[in-house]
Amino acid sequence: MDPILKTKEEIGYMREAGRILRSCHQHIEQWMIPGITTAEINERVEEFLAARGATPEQKGYKGYPYATCASVNEVVCHGFPGEEELASGDVVTIDMVVNKDGWLADSAWTYGIGEPSRSIRKLMRRTEKALERAIAQAVPGNTLGDIGSAIERTARLYRYGIVKPLIGHGIGQYIHEPPNVLPYGKRRTGTMLTEGMVITIEPIFTKGSSGAVVWDEDGWTVRTVDGSWGVQYEHTVAITGNGPLILTDGT
Repeated sequence: MDPILKTKEEIGYMREAGRILRSCHQHIEQWMIPGITTAEINERVEEFLAARGATPEQKGYKGYPYATCASVNEVVCHGFPGEEELASGDVVTIDMVVNKDGWLADSAWTYGIGEPSRSIRKLMRRTEKALERAIAQAVPGNTLGDIGSAIERTARLYRYGIVKPLIGHGIGQYIHEPPNVLPYGKRRTGTMLTEGMVITIEPIFTKGSSGAVVWDEDGWTVRTVDGSWGVQYEHTVAITGNGPLILTDGT
């Protein structure tokens, strides 16, 4: 299927959802202290969004029961919020989709609790750097392969695993629209990027080099096969004639 192109006005609506989402992440950063639970964070996020006339789009999506995905340590994606207290040294990724007046924005961010180990802090910085490098490729005339290649080259440089089954996607009035945005690939291959496309870019790197994952029996929770920890950083990005426009950075 072809990407659903957005007008400047529609991108503006998505940007408003993105501003709310980014503001929520800024608050989450302050909440991330030892002893808090991801269930508490989930409840606070619901209250935060409701106060701003927004809703958590993934709650109820294909039966998913929560406002956020909360993935701790070796859980790399779609973790259920829970009652276990977070401890110093843990890392937790909070992923959410905000709906404001029918238009969506999607962003995930990984947070350290207390003082994560030096190697995990490096993993966090380098995965965020991979996101930045991939976003830089999101310009008209480039391809989805250019985005995937930027992510893959960063992972190879540091010998991290890439969670390849979990991918970015188009987004607009639906969480998942075409095209698929792979976190790996070859330059100058795949769908050409055109003005009006809006996509998510969301590398997930693991400290273990394989990046292999398995789904829990709940059908949602994804964790590494080797037990290595993983982190994720995600932005919603519009392709414009003036370069990539990050809709979830709060500007």
